[in-house]
Amino acid sequence: MFSPGTTVALMKNYKELKVWQFGMDIVAGVYELARVLPKEEMFGLRSQLTRAAVSIPSNIAEGSSRGSEKDYSRFLEMALGSCFEVETQLLIAKQTTLLASTATDLVLALLQEEIMMLHAFIRRLRQNPLPAEKQ
Repeated sequence: MFSPGTTVALMKNYKELKVWQFGMDIVAGVYELARVLPKEEMFGLRSQLTRAAVSIPSNIAEGSSRGSEKDYSRFLEMALGSCFEVETQLLIAKQTTLLASTATDLVLALLQEEIMMLHAFIRRLRQNPLPAEKQ
């Protein structure tokens, strides 16, 4: 994700963060899955699923603009919450056979990786706060 010597400039450039890039991959995968959901789910599961997925990289990006590790961590925690929301919605779609298992499992695997990266990122921020001028 980033090394202990990472500069504030890199953290501001959220597009360089692997955790953000994975979030974008999740969004792409979720949109592919959402396209095959029944039309009657357009304002239900499809809408919730895509909004929650978009929230993952969006919160990572917004958090990178914050002035303290506490604020940044809060946005990363929101991204983490969105991961769990997407995971739950995909499991619902899979259990109700609205989505095929194979395609859904690929996105669920990406989500597991993203969850681990977010936990590590949050832990890293709490252990090694951003430089004083950023706070």
